[in-house]
Amino acid sequence: MEINFVGLTAALAAFLGIWLGHVAVRVIERNAKKLWPPILITIVLGLAFEAFSLSTFNRLLSTATGILGMTILWDALEFVRQERRVKKGHAPANPSNLRHAQILTNYPSATSLDLLKRNPIGRQVDTDEATRLITDH
Repeated sequence: MEINFVGLTAALAAFLGIWLGHVAVRVIERNAKKLWPPILITIVLGLAFEAFSLSTFNRLLSTATGILGMTILWDALEFVRQERRVKKGHAPANPSNLRHAQILTNYPSATSLDLLKRNPIGRQVDTDEATRLITDH
């Protein structure tokens, strides 16, 4: 019997790509002065991974780079979607970033509070109550 590692390779590539992409998008979007450089870099990197995936004869490497390439390409879109989440107040803005400071000024729903850094209380809270709950800790 021969062991087939394609499924395991695909699962690990998907898990790591999604996990690292999620964290990277949040950190980079929070700190980037402009979004187009990271978007352009992720598009080029994602396409490079896809090209490598198509050109290699190693099935495991092709699987891993193909999945990572697609998740990196998706991250380019996620930069724009993350900025929308910041504008809606669904993700915290970074007041020390000029782009985010403008968002905080122009979008009343935007907030610099990280609403995930509080103990859940089992009901919806408004921004004032969330501020109190976060600062009380």
